[in-house]
Amino acid sequence: MSAATTRSRTPDRLCAEAVDLARAAAEEAAAPGVVGEHEGMVSEGDRVVTHYFACKELGYRGWRWAVTVARASRAKIVTVDEAVLLPGPDALLAPEWVPWSERLRPGDMGPGDLLPTDAEDLRLEPGWTGEDEPPPNSAVSHEMADLVEAEDAEVTAGPPAELRTAPARGTIAAVAEELGMRRARVLSRYGLHVAADRWEEGYGPKTAMAQAAPASCVSCGFLARIGGSLGQAFGVCANEFSPADGHVVSLAYGCGGHSEAAVMPKPPRVAPPVIDETRVDPFPLRPAADSGSVPVAEDEASAELGHS
Repeated sequence: MSAATTRSRTPDRLCAEAVDLARAAAEEAAAPGVVGEHEGMVSEGDRVVTHYFACKELGYRGWRWAVTVARASRAKIVTVDEAVLLPGPDALLAPEWVPWSERLRPGDMGPGDLLPTDAEDLRLEPGWTGEDEPPPNSAVSHEMADLVEAEDAEVTAGPPAELRTAPARGTIAAVAEELGMRRARVLSRYGLHVAADRWEEGYGPKTAMAQAAPASCVSCGFLARIGGSLGQAFGVCANEFSPADGHVVSLAYGCGGHSEAAVMPKPPRVAPPVIDETRVDPFPLRPAADSGSVPVAEDEASAELGHS
């Protein structure tokens, strides 16, 4: 039989009556004035009883001081086993602890923060697989060089047998390292899909902005193309007035800042004058005699007044 089945459900009388002893033990463990009224007791086993007292400490709503008392067989003296603060059924508890790797969200990193990456991260894969290394049975491989040194034998005659290690210069990895292009790990296919799904969710065709856009980004003049396989579906927005400025956007995304959404009309231009060079218009140097307002014939009245 287990120990739980052998416990007595009836509290021991002397242990049950040791309320003052349990209160004194709780007050000794707690700060003065934070031990409240007695809230009951529970039989933990033969001659073992736990007394509960309310906790008046601020911020510990629903918590209780639990003091366990016991007495030896055939003894009449009750002693204190332990006094501890425990949460009750309706206690205010802290949320369940979540590892930092699951609590981290985009945008949480600040200046100076370091984010470690797991060595087995599925989003990454080795950037250099060592395919340019010589095979193990080659005369210039590390394995064969160690074998030559251990056996004191010549694998092949000539210069290759004298090469203990693979030559560093001239290999693909060496050239890439000199050019600054060698990376320990690169994005895996899984990492590409995860990034594409995340970008599609933030700036994709299913967003409210894209649904109300007059056209998609694939025809926008502010779209900056990116290279690689992701460039077939994504680009970078370069419109400073767009909500996606500086973000990777789907080619099917769109906003009101599309370069061709509302093109400003050009001001009307006045047509140039048309000159008819097939005819000649006369321009006399002197006006005609009958073109003025004064008649040519002089009467006697006007002559007397001196009018011409």
